[in-house]
Amino acid sequence: MDRLWAPWRLSYVACAKPPAEKDACFICSGFLGRNDRDNLVAWRRAKSVVVLNRFPYNNGHLLVAPNAHKGQLHELDTNETLEMQQTITRLVEILGETMKPDGFNIGLNLGKPAGAGLPGHLHWHLVPRWNGDTNFMPVLSDTCVIVQSLDQLWEMLTQRLVPSQTP
Repeated sequence: MDRLWAPWRLSYVACAKPPAEKDACFICSGFLGRNDRDNLVAWRRAKSVVVLNRFPYNNGHLLVAPNAHKGQLHELDTNETLEMQQTITRLVEILGETMKPDGFNIGLNLGKPAGAGLPGHLHWHLVPRWNGDTNFMPVLSDTCVIVQSLDQLWEMLTQRLVPSQTP
């Protein structure tokens, strides 16, 4: 029998879920120590941040969020909205060139009933997709096969993002 080892998923499955309050926000806490690699922060901008999803659905799964802890779209100002959309555009370009996906899922889960795991801090999911990337694993065993480590993804992104700093 073949075994698929994904030990990094245990911390997500087994740990108690933090309360939905500002102090428990994993996006905001990523700003505290400024150790970007440990916090999986790939790109800091004036009004937004790009974070690698610690529990990805697919290779290259990124989160784009405003720097400010805001949970509703109407709370964003025009500059925040614009910068996040420019950031997503740049990431699609970089991931398209480096990972060669056939498409992308880009979305926002607004509110807990809509699937937001962190309803207090807006964040867009950017998920590269490949033809045939959905196979029997998610259907039969509720398991996603991720073929790239978070360290490798962080290295690839930061090498491309840091020199450009603008979309």
